[in-house]
Amino acid sequence: MKVALIGYGAMGKFIEQRLLEKGHTVAGIVSLDQLKDINEVKDDFDVMIDFSNPANLSMLLDYATKNKKPLVIATTGFSEDQIKSIYDASKLAPIVYTANFSLGVTVFEEVLKMVTPILKDTFDIEVIEKHHNKKIDAPSGTAKMLVSAMNQDGEFEEVFGREGVAKRGKEIGVHAVRGGTIVGEHSVIFAGEDEVLEIKHEAHSKNIFANGAIKAAEFLVGQEPGVYTMNDVLFSK
Repeated sequence: MKVALIGYGAMGKFIEQRLLEKGHTVAGIVSLDQLKDINEVKDDFDVMIDFSNPANLSMLLDYATKNKKPLVIATTGFSEDQIKSIYDASKLAPIVYTANFSLGVTVFEEVLKMVTPILKDTFDIEVIEKHHNKKIDAPSGTAKMLVSAMNQDGEFEEVFGREGVAKRGKEIGVHAVRGGTIVGEHSVIFAGEDEVLEIKHEAHSKNIFANGAIKAAEFLVGQEPGVYTMNDVLFSK
């Protein structure tokens, strides 16, 4: 597999290393200190992996649609209009776009889809996410993704933090912690009468997201146009 790599920070460098270890080829790197534009990559390639910033999205979607090139989007922080543009572009090119590329979180999400219908009528549900003190958005995109997996029919009110005096209703509580250098922790607590079930995922380094993005790229080559998630990568037949 030949890859055009967008972004060459810590994540980009790790992806390059892992690609080479797995026998893949890096056809070109687009970053501030490398090539400036995806159109400057002269060698042909099979797929793009983007770990850069939202400012590059328009360029990448334009290239993907014009050249029918697969695109793995591992960048976050897009506006609603940008997210819409991803779905519009997916009509012409295959795209993997998801809130979290961790393989463990993807399995976590599937487990919640199975467990929630069984426990939802007799257990209260709370989500707690923890991240480093540099993370500016709260709650995390992953926490929102997990809540969506449990609340597919919209039957729960989604309560983000609590303050004051109020009786608990049919809700999912979501709480964010920011401190230190925590890479990422997500816990879902099902609290019933005399018992508690907690499902938890801890990210010990950002490398897990790079490994997931490479797996997504391997999956995406040869796929039809459309938006795919890590659920498709791991569970599609």
